[in-house]
Amino acid sequence: MALNLVRDIDNRVTVRNVLVSVSDKTGLETLVPGLVGVLPDVRIYSTGGTYAALEKLLGEKAKRNLVSVSDYTGQPEMQGGLVKTLDFKIYLGLLSETYNEAHQQDLKRTHAVAIDLVIVNLYPFQKTVARAGVSPEEARTNIDIGGPCMIRASAKNYLRVGSVTDPADYPALLNELRVGRGSIGLDFRFRLMQKAFRHTAEYDTAIAGHFAGIEPKTMAGTYVVHA
Repeated sequence: MALNLVRDIDNRVTVRNVLVSVSDKTGLETLVPGLVGVLPDVRIYSTGGTYAALEKLLGEKAKRNLVSVSDYTGQPEMQGGLVKTLDFKIYLGLLSETYNEAHQQDLKRTHAVAIDLVIVNLYPFQKTVARAGVSPEEARTNIDIGGPCMIRASAKNYLRVGSVTDPADYPALLNELRVGRGSIGLDFRFRLMQKAFRHTAEYDTAIAGHFAGIEPKTMAGTYVVHA
């Protein structure tokens, strides 16, 4: 199978569709009104607790600007929120390319949208395992799956998509959108990509490092193991 090498891209990408799924909700009270202020017609796709927080922040505007990922994909969340965004329509929207006709046909065929901006941060694994006496099960359940996937997909496609992983970058994002009249430039997307891959690398390193120091026998009493 031939590699999918891209030649034609846009310097500035107008943001129409945003995917927001955050464990750390710091800064949303400024970010969300700012996004809608710059982008009155923006569609914000969200999940679970993030959706509830955004709905409260947006008030009446939620009816116009906010979309549940479950409503969009047609798939309810798995119990415990274990599966929320791992869906073909989501990743088609993240990885599709503007000037690839086959990708555009896929979007039409599935009634999907191109996602231009992802705002994601991860379950607090490092903070969890830093607590004294944390159990292997507490550590395991704080391993984020969907978040790193979304970050990696959006960062890989920095040619078209912005990937924001740090609430400290929200002011810069809003400024970029204001200066660009609702668009984000290639240089900005590239810098976000660099930070996004550092973020997922550090996250995976923390997980590997934590479990490398645990012997299987220490899990005795944590689980009921069936033969």
